[in-house]
Amino acid sequence: MASITATSFSFNQTQTLVPARRIPNTGLVSLSIKGTTFPSLTLQRRVPRLQVSCAAKPETVKKVCDIVKKQLALPDESAVNGESKFAALGADSLDTVEIVMGLEEAFGISVEEESAQSITTVQEAADMIDKLLESKSA
Repeated sequence: MASITATSFSFNQTQTLVPARRIPNTGLVSLSIKGTTFPSLTLQRRVPRLQVSCAAKPETVKKVCDIVKKQLALPDESAVNGESKFAALGADSLDTVEIVMGLEEAFGISVEEESAQSITTVQEAADMIDKLLESKSA
């Protein structure tokens, strides 16, 4: 089985694959393997996927950052933002559980175990909190 990405090619078996020529503006490529030319392949352009993100309120993100700093005993000058990963901040699985417990207490919410295990960044935690608070008030 071969996989083709742009103009790089790879095979499960050791083979030499050389692009023979590209037909301009058509997305077609003809291939040559060990002197054997194969019919043209049609390349499909990648279509950008629609991504929907629910960004948490800035005050929620800030509060989560403060709680994470407190739970991990990080200095005040530590750079913690929405993209910060708990593991990169030095948190192990027990620290992550303690962070979630601190978030539950601070925001007055209850986080399901499955949701708690999927949180890896400050932004994910803040998004989840805003979603839980929104559903709680509805």
